[in-house]
Amino acid sequence: MAFDLSCAILAGGLASRFDGRDKSALVVSGRTILDRQVAELSQMTADILIVGGSARPEYPAGLRHVADHVPGCGPLGGLHTALTEAHAPVVAIVGCDMPFISAPLLRYLVALANGPERPDVVVPRTERGYHPLCAVYTRVCLEPVTRRLAGRQLKLDGLFEDVRVRVVATDALAAFGEPDRLLANLNTPLDYRAIEARGSQS
Repeated sequence: MAFDLSCAILAGGLASRFDGRDKSALVVSGRTILDRQVAELSQMTADILIVGGSARPEYPAGLRHVADHVPGCGPLGGLHTALTEAHAPVVAIVGCDMPFISAPLLRYLVALANGPERPDVVVPRTERGYHPLCAVYTRVCLEPVTRRLAGRQLKLDGLFEDVRVRVVATDALAAFGEPDRLLANLNTPLDYRAIEARGSQS
């Protein structure tokens, strides 16, 4: 089967600020982050990868788990694996600790990647900076990613110096919801408690 789009959930981090817990298993509004993400991503493609970490029996059927090809290199290593293993030449990447990603937002990013500008990366940017773990990458990025891994230049947004980037600003993101919520990630237990305290509007 041919695919126009693949999606990859990067799950290879050590979660050191979260006592090594599997953040994708955290429950937000009665569902795990993984379940929430798969519900959104499966609206877009049947080719959904979980990159890095260990395969878990509770992973939903149909997901492909792939180990990092170059371990210990953080999100850049995860991106390298995703671009290598994806069936499609366009890959939507999300971090495993982002409970509020949405199919409409990701579809918009994908549409920009397939638009007349043909950028190599489509990435949101807010006052907090780039959000490279809710972004779309094309396979054109594989060569510069491989080169950066070889040179141990592991900062993910450093890749943007080497490729054509389409930035999506806050005003465009706001059409899909509150940007800070859409792009929220749970780095620490404090972040998780804040989400629980506010309550999530699923």
